[in-house]
Amino acid sequence: MLPRLPGVGTDGPDRRRRGVRPLDRAVRGLSWVTSASLVLLLVLPLLALLVFTPAGGILRAATDPAVVTSLGFTLLASGLALAISVLLGVPLGYVLARRSFRGKSVLESLITLPIVLPHLIAGLALLLLFAPGSPVGALASAMGLSVFDTIWGVVFVMVYVSASYTVLASAAAFHTVGQDLIEVSRSLGASPGEAFATVTLPLALRGIAAGAVLTWARSVSEIGGFLILAYTVYPAPPYGGPVTAPVSVFVYNLYQMGDLAGATAVASLLVLVAFVLFLVVRIGGSRLFPIAFGPGSVP
Repeated sequence: MLPRLPGVGTDGPDRRRRGVRPLDRAVRGLSWVTSASLVLLLVLPLLALLVFTPAGGILRAATDPAVVTSLGFTLLASGLALAISVLLGVPLGYVLARRSFRGKSVLESLITLPIVLPHLIAGLALLLLFAPGSPVGALASAMGLSVFDTIWGVVFVMVYVSASYTVLASAAAFHTVGQDLIEVSRSLGASPGEAFATVTLPLALRGIAAGAVLTWARSVSEIGGFLILAYTVYPAPPYGGPVTAPVSVFVYNLYQMGDLAGATAVASLLVLVAFVLFLVVRIGGSRLFPIAFGPGSVP
């Protein structure tokens, strides 16, 4: 019969398991406490907003033509900004993930910079860029593109402050796709374009989708750049509605006029609309594009 080694046998593992279990419970309990604390920090202000605002106030805001126009305009402008950010940001993210070149770190820093700039600074920068006396402003005028107090001013602000999320998320997503998978696809006869379409893009789609959601959310939440570049929005293609303002500016104006009830009603309506849109993206996206959103997104 073989001698029993110290710490090996029926008693050793039991003792180890008994010694680890209290630590596991402590770590699990701490994670629950910290997670719940952050969830409360994020949710309680929204609950305070919704509790302060009566349901009748939200309903009146939802049926107010001025509010509906402002909200619809914001959704239109943010949709255009998202489309531009994805069309331009995903290819740039691919280049950052797959190419090495001189000055890459500088370029990545410049792309990240708009995320940390205060809103008003972004508005001032765009104001100077599109000023009538500047080369870019003169070019825009020659092309018949009106920026100030039009939908394109709003869109340019949105793209400037939000496109970085799509670029950085796309770069991170493409970077996680192993080169060995691409080489296997190429060895089976796929062209570079086919390997990208069938291997790289599907595997990176989840990260790209996350960046796109953040880009849209950041676009809708902007206000400082609007106050400088497009405080009031006048009709101009593709927006043909009445004079309006982005919904963040609309809420700001109500607050400045002392109409706290009206401001909270419109703000609550925006919170509910954004929540419903996020649910639709999470649930519908996970069913239509399980690779991008993952099966865990479906309740």
